[in-house]
Amino acid sequence: MTDDLFPGFASHWIDGEAGRVFARSGGSGPPLVLLHGFPETHACFHRIAPALAKTHTVVCPDLRGYGWSSAPKGDPMHETYSKRAMGRDVIRVMEKLGHVRFALAGHDRGARVAYRLALDEPGRVERLALLDIVPTFANWQRIREGQADAPHWDYLARPFPQPETEIGRDPLAYFDGLLAKWSKDGTLEAFDPRALAAYRQSCNEPSRIHAFCEDYRAGATVDLRQDEADLAAGRTIACPVLVVVAQFYLTRGARADAEAPLAVWRRSFAPQATGAEVDSGHFVAEEAPEATLAALQAFLGAPQR
Repeated sequence: MTDDLFPGFASHWIDGEAGRVFARSGGSGPPLVLLHGFPETHACFHRIAPALAKTHTVVCPDLRGYGWSSAPKGDPMHETYSKRAMGRDVIRVMEKLGHVRFALAGHDRGARVAYRLALDEPGRVERLALLDIVPTFANWQRIREGQADAPHWDYLARPFPQPETEIGRDPLAYFDGLLAKWSKDGTLEAFDPRALAAYRQSCNEPSRIHAFCEDYRAGATVDLRQDEADLAAGRTIACPVLVVVAQFYLTRGARADAEAPLAVWRRSFAPQATGAEVDSGHFVAEEAPEATLAALQAFLGAPQR
């Protein structure tokens, strides 16, 4: 369905600890992983991946439970969909493709996988770009203090099977509604119809609705505990970090008096982080591909020849 969005890219199905992981790869040069967010798939990078592949070997996986990757059933402790477990999937994919170290850029949930991997495996990640998030611990603080507009965090993290049952009555209406709500113009116009079809195919299925909920349940439990443990230990990300923030986040995603995302990262896991702002809704790689690409290219630098 999305082959024509990634011209010249190869397709891979790689066995992981919880099933198969689907990924696309293309280009040549230093390895770069792009991790998508909720409720999307790897297709969200179709407007920037081909350009990045001119200088890098670009790998775009579907996260566990998303897209064409396996969607295992969750466990009572929500470890199956922890960002640590998803990070192990990324390592597995990259090792199978011949890469031990790599640059990493993640959006939304993919960015949460990315920073967790960078904290857990500092020898793996050479550069880290985080697209439009604050750390998980900080977002929960904002939600509890009424500083963040993120009701889906609480809703999707509710106990099984409440959200699964309710969303399952009309999943396309629910997920289309989120995509539109978080877009700059409040519609679906920013999305390529082929990418939108891929997102709808992924979310219109009970096992994947369950996976999405488990992703957020992990975010409210095990992911949060791991963040808090690293904060208490003073652990920080070893590699250079870029924080890309959408104007949408600054104007609608958080209350006006909320701490700026870059400041949050600098006082927690990335003291030396640099930042870039793009005029976009939440989906920066699709709504503002030129600006997002420029920020990533400047951060990644020209590879050595």
